[in-house]
Amino acid sequence: TQSNTSVMNHFILVHGLCHGAWCWYKVVAALQAAGHRVTAVDLAASGAHPARIDEVHSFEEYSQPLLDVVAAAPEGDGERLILVGHSHGGLSLALAMERFPGKVAAAVFAAAGMPCVGKHMGVTTEEFMRRTSSEGLMDCKMLPINNNHGAGVAMIMGPNFLARKNYQQSSPEDLALAKMLVRPGNLFMEDPVMKDASLLTDTNYGSVKKVYVVAKADGSSTEEMQRWMVLLSPGTEAEEIAGADHAIMSSRPRELCDALVKITNARQV
Repeated sequence: TQSNTSVMNHFILVHGLCHGAWCWYKVVAALQAAGHRVTAVDLAASGAHPARIDEVHSFEEYSQPLLDVVAAAPEGDGERLILVGHSHGGLSLALAMERFPGKVAAAVFAAAGMPCVGKHMGVTTEEFMRRTSSEGLMDCKMLPINNNHGAGVAMIMGPNFLARKNYQQSSPEDLALAKMLVRPGNLFMEDPVMKDASLLTDTNYGSVKKVYVVAKADGSSTEEMQRWMVLLSPGTEAEEIAGADHAIMSSRPRELCDALVKITNARQV
């Protein structure tokens, strides 16, 4: 039961690698129609954000737009922040949860990288790469970039990779949109933040309610890989969505919206 009808849910949606706020357009409309406040964030050098990928020098800088939105949210009653991360966006969620645990009512990882206390953040990306052969990356291209950390690479998702690994259950229109709008993305694997096993703490990150939404038809981060991450963080609740490909917000937007609303309702006592 909802004891305080004035409490507003504020969903903050965080896209995955190479994507932007644009990929949430169906979920934004559905959540708003259900009466919720929604902010879809463009991380640095993503979506409509003005920076270029080689101008973003750290994972923290990449995640800054999310950190800014959470920092600006009012403390106390009136608004419950629910962070929703997709794919690589889950790692930016973890950074925000560690930094502002008192502000986040719940964090939802939708087919996302979900790090755990006691291991470095890059462990989920390393495991994904371990399970994905170079053939599995298909026509993705690696683009040499230079930033303050020196020479590195950004990834550009190829059209076949998008079609076969991300959007295979989605509409042709959503696939066409993604092909037009994806930008180069940086996994920041060499970033010190990714290698710091003491970064995420029980007191902060571990104290925030976590829910994992498993995309059962994910051709990229398999159901097995998703459940492996759930097991790494005991106490994480799991929801599953049948027929959802990796682009869960495109292939099953209504089901994802229903799951998000159910999660928030369960949190209101």
